[in-house]
Amino acid sequence: MAASEIRRARPRVFPAFSARMVLLCLILVSLMTSTKSYISPRSSLRCSPSFQAGFCTPTSTRLRSTTPDIDRPTKKTREERLKSASKGLEVHVIGLSIHHAAVEVRELLAVPESGWNDASAALCGSGVVEEAAVLSTCNRFEVYFAASDTRRAMVSVTNYLAKRSNLPVSELRKNIFTLSGDDAVWHLFRVAGGLDSLIVGEGQILSQVRQCHLHSIEEDGSGGKVISRLLNQATAAGKRVRSETDISKGSVSISSAAAELTEMRSMGDLQLPFSEARLAIVGAGKMTRLLVTHLASRGLQRISIVNRSLKRPQELAEQFPDIKFEIALEDEMFDVIGRSDIVYTAASCEDPVISKTKMDSNGLTGRPIMLADIGVPRNINPDVAEVDGVVAYNVDDLSAVVAKNTAMRQKEMIEAEVLLREEASLFSTWQSSLSSVPTINKLQERAEEFRTAEVQKASKKLNGLSERELEAVERLSRGIVNKLLHGPMSHIRQAKEDKGSVISEVQNMFHLDEEGKKGKKGGKKGGAL
Repeated sequence: MAASEIRRARPRVFPAFSARMVLLCLILVSLMTSTKSYISPRSSLRCSPSFQAGFCTPTSTRLRSTTPDIDRPTKKTREERLKSASKGLEVHVIGLSIHHAAVEVRELLAVPESGWNDASAALCGSGVVEEAAVLSTCNRFEVYFAASDTRRAMVSVTNYLAKRSNLPVSELRKNIFTLSGDDAVWHLFRVAGGLDSLIVGEGQILSQVRQCHLHSIEEDGSGGKVISRLLNQATAAGKRVRSETDISKGSVSISSAAAELTEMRSMGDLQLPFSEARLAIVGAGKMTRLLVTHLASRGLQRISIVNRSLKRPQELAEQFPDIKFEIALEDEMFDVIGRSDIVYTAASCEDPVISKTKMDSNGLTGRPIMLADIGVPRNINPDVAEVDGVVAYNVDDLSAVVAKNTAMRQKEMIEAEVLLREEASLFSTWQSSLSSVPTINKLQERAEEFRTAEVQKASKKLNGLSERELEAVERLSRGIVNKLLHGPMSHIRQAKEDKGSVISEVQNMFHLDEEGKKGKKGGKKGGAL
């Protein structure tokens, strides 16, 4: 045989590294085949035969990147809140507003902002309500809460409201509204967007919803994962409405509506042009500041302010240098009222500061005076209407301004609702995904257990590999497992209807309900992935 033929017949010797890599590939293919063999051929759930590309990010990392940080050391841990939220919590709202209840009922439930978290904690104290947040303003009192047992939670919250208001449940039910699920979500988004306000598009309510969210995630808040996310998303939705539509133009707050109403009624009630009326305001808080802003925009230059102390009125005088303020303390209030034609009350107090008895005892009868009460609880007792010459209005009497305002904003309301539905859909999709998180976590953990076990089993055969080559083995095995899981995980996340059946199917398929039972009856050697 010629030397050339001998060279051609000589068997080819592979380098040692190549032989080891071939062995590694065979092991990994075996792992893939073993994994796929446990997927039911009759199941509608299949892993993509092409093993779609993409690395599956761990669920915990993914949630951290999309969820606000609401950890509170003295409350439930993040894992406990996630577990609670994943149990199938449904969102609910019970409340009353200017659309459903008279001011007499609303003021019985009014809670100052400093007490919102206390009220929320009391609601969660029964253990029936998992998460809660209270929103209390001059026009509404609403409780947003999440619970897995709807009926018991509704009863618990209703009883709490009845006890707080000292009203029989039967009487309370005539004034409150209750909404659940998507209806509750939609209601809050309309509130944040200013569409449910007395003055459509007013911006004050957005600030109040934002405060409600911030309180819910405080150390003593009870917002939890679902309610805090709901409030945060609603705040974002309200901001979009104000920035992307013209719904905030015109009279957009209770204060501006009060200025508009009194201007509109001045000639009829007082036979006096609004520009010539002498004005007084009782109180010097935020509502007063807003009211002064709107009165100044109408050209009024003289206003009397009555307050318990001088500090805030003096601050107002500095903020509005073009207006001449007469500042008086509360013991001079009726002297100021006697010199005024229109008096606005926006004091922070629990009992009325003006009543028929006080008006009579101070000789304030027989002269036309317009009283506009924009405080809740009310600052003016309804019996002042019996005083000769007095005309009194409260927040419920702003309907004329509301009708005018709403007529001008119909087009903007339609555009705003489109934006709000987009934002509400994002929240609903996120909430729906929570039910699949435990199953996805279990699936990833189970797969990682088997991957680690198979690599460990082959470790003796891989002794000759360098550190770099072993790292390549780890990356390769993880990549294969993640691509195998991509199909099932996507199927779970994208399921919209009958999500429970899809989750159950995956749990049965991968034996996720048999944690820690590897290699036992019903499963093949090495586990049942």
